[in-house]
Amino acid sequence: MNKTRSAKFQIGQIVRHRIYPFRGVVFDIDPEFDNTDEWYESIPAEVRPHKDQPFYHLLAENSQTEYVAYVSEQNLLPDTSGDPIRHPQVAEMFEKDGCGSYRPRNSTMH
Repeated sequence: MNKTRSAKFQIGQIVRHRIYPFRGVVFDIDPEFDNTDEWYESIPAEVRPHKDQPFYHLLAENSQTEYVAYVSEQNLLPDTSGDPIRHPQVAEMFEKDGCGSYRPRNSTMH
């Protein structure tokens, strides 16, 4: 009965949040929610996403800072700005491809 959906976004893809003003590059994907209950409960109930969807780990940025974000698929959209991500860890983990996304620097990432 547990139906795992396939992820809409992929590692290296640049995405933006549907509601909040931040964007980032996907560096890991959980097939469904895999964080603490405390983290989940800290999300206001009216915008709390369902747990049974892919969740994405992002090297994220907003206008003030860079950070790591954990975001549900329902709250992400493709980022089509073409702007690079300035997060300092991007260069450690990825190299730019010719299509405006990033690809992992080594083959041990998946």
